[in-house]
Amino acid sequence: MYLRHRLNSSSLVVLLQQWAGSEGEQVSQQDVAEQLSLWVDAVDAIHVSRALHAIESLPAKVAPLAQAGDADTMDAVLQAAKADVIALITGHGAPLKPMRARVDGTPIDSPDSWKRDDFAAQVQRYLGIQKYMDAKLGAVRAQMRQWLSTGARSVRQLAMLDSVMEQMFHAREQRAWAMLSGYVERRLVYRHKEHQKMLQTTGRADDPQRWRQSGGWLWAFEQDLQALLLAEMQARLQPIYGLLEAARNDKTGQQE
Repeated sequence: MYLRHRLNSSSLVVLLQQWAGSEGEQVSQQDVAEQLSLWVDAVDAIHVSRALHAIESLPAKVAPLAQAGDADTMDAVLQAAKADVIALITGHGAPLKPMRARVDGTPIDSPDSWKRDDFAAQVQRYLGIQKYMDAKLGAVRAQMRQWLSTGARSVRQLAMLDSVMEQMFHAREQRAWAMLSGYVERRLVYRHKEHQKMLQTTGRADDPQRWRQSGGWLWAFEQDLQALLLAEMQARLQPIYGLLEAARNDKTGQQE
């Protein structure tokens, strides 16, 4: 239920639900969350129980809270990582290029040049940013736990529990994030179809040079992509925010 709760309470699920509605699907927020997460099974429950028992027996620490555990320092590291991820998400992607030469000699800037390869290129672009985000925020989360391990017994217990939960749900979370590439491709198809409908309705000639300009269909898709990645980032940040809040609440620097 850990992953399910994180997703169900996030802007990510709300965004995907809105997309489904605009594309003609009727799905609830709960349905979307269920697609992205799995329930804790009996084996997981046993592992959690054993981990909690070990955490509860953690001895009190004699030394005071180390300087490395300062919440302001932790916050600065988090903000820097967020800024790096956001800069990558909101940066302009390289112009689309065919992944192989056009055998029919079609110019790459013609309306007919939008082929399946280009769909794959956009999905690969998304996966690349997602991989960077996973590594960057994962490193920050580990660093947060390391800092908390110098604190009072309560925050050290929290750091240990977070480590257990991350290990237990890592594979499951990776599957959930991987599912998002399917939403990316469907959204790209939807934007392209809407563009084609507009051309048929208005009788306008297509102009590929305007696709990425404000109001163009690729421009709209790139706004969608940014929104999805930012929402995913917020979902990934939830455990880190929790650790940071614990550090801020650990004010005494004294041991229990």
